[in-house]
Amino acid sequence: MSPYVRRLRARIGHELLLVPSVAAVIRDKDGSLLLQEKAGHIWSLPAGAIEPGESPQDAVYREVREETGLVVEPIEIRGVFGGSAFRYTYSNGDMVEYTVVLFRCRIVTSSAAPLDSETQALRYFPKEQMPELTLPYPMDVLFGGI
Repeated sequence: MSPYVRRLRARIGHELLLVPSVAAVIRDKDGSLLLQEKAGHIWSLPAGAIEPGESPQDAVYREVREETGLVVEPIEIRGVFGGSAFRYTYSNGDMVEYTVVLFRCRIVTSSAAPLDSETQALRYFPKEQMPELTLPYPMDVLFGGI
């Protein structure tokens, strides 16, 4: 949790918090999608909140680097998603509703390990073997025309 969100949580407790966020669509040469496994076998795109003063492009670059160790270049916006379908309640009771700018990204370098402790595993999945994701991104957006 960022210091910014921590300060907000100190004021509002577990109440619903709207969070501007980013997520990355990163596919390998075979078209499989990179997913991050978090504690509890929860699968997600590399993603996270936009920090105050940070552009969405800088946020996706930072989040992907922290969660995967990859350095990426955002290529295009694949969509913007939000609303009640993008609500999530964390195990500690914190409620959030994400508005997510979804970027297709190209890997520039892949030399380091993830920098955070959230990542249990990273794995590429073909469309036919996709696990359920934390948030309901449309499959045609994740796997459509690259």
